[in-house]
Amino acid sequence: MKIEGAKVSLRHQLIICAVFCALAVVIILLFHEKPYSSVFLVGFPLQSQLLIGAAFGAVYWIAARLGSRRIARQKATQHIAESYSRLDLTGWNPLWIAVAAGVGEELFFRGALQPIVGIWVASVLFVLVHIRAYRWNQLNPRVLLQSISILAVGLALGLVAMYVGLLAAMIVHAAMDVVGLYAIRRMTSAPATVAG
Repeated sequence: MKIEGAKVSLRHQLIICAVFCALAVVIILLFHEKPYSSVFLVGFPLQSQLLIGAAFGAVYWIAARLGSRRIARQKATQHIAESYSRLDLTGWNPLWIAVAAGVGEELFFRGALQPIVGIWVASVLFVLVHIRAYRWNQLNPRVLLQSISILAVGLALGLVAMYVGLLAAMIVHAAMDVVGLYAIRRMTSAPATVAG
């Protein structure tokens, strides 16, 4: 698979997630009621959130492993892999990118925005933020399907944050991203097969 353009560094990704965290803190301080810690403490006890988040992540990993061969051949999956292959996925970078996105995006979308604008608006904004990552420069069935998939993920993470807790949503998000990023690294580093 051909990778075009300069790699997006881990540092760049961490800065984006730090910006999400900073914006979330500002929104929480300006628009949420005291005590501000309630953003983190809503839902199940933190230990339960940790276990539930890890369990969801494990289920996602198993499902991804079972469906990876079939899904990897689809054009939409190949397009996503090409889009994300711009990230520097060497070494431990997929793990750090996934953790940073899980914390930063969930704190911003589910912790700060969702209580103010609701699950649907927060999830639509989540889709819009991912437009650049997926290079959605034209409207076609693939783009529509990917948008609906991202919206479904946003809604699912919103429900997890609402009913289980923000920490669980962060863990689920990070687990999904780490599985996806390592899969993309495998897809983009595998030698291309020649059709004969």
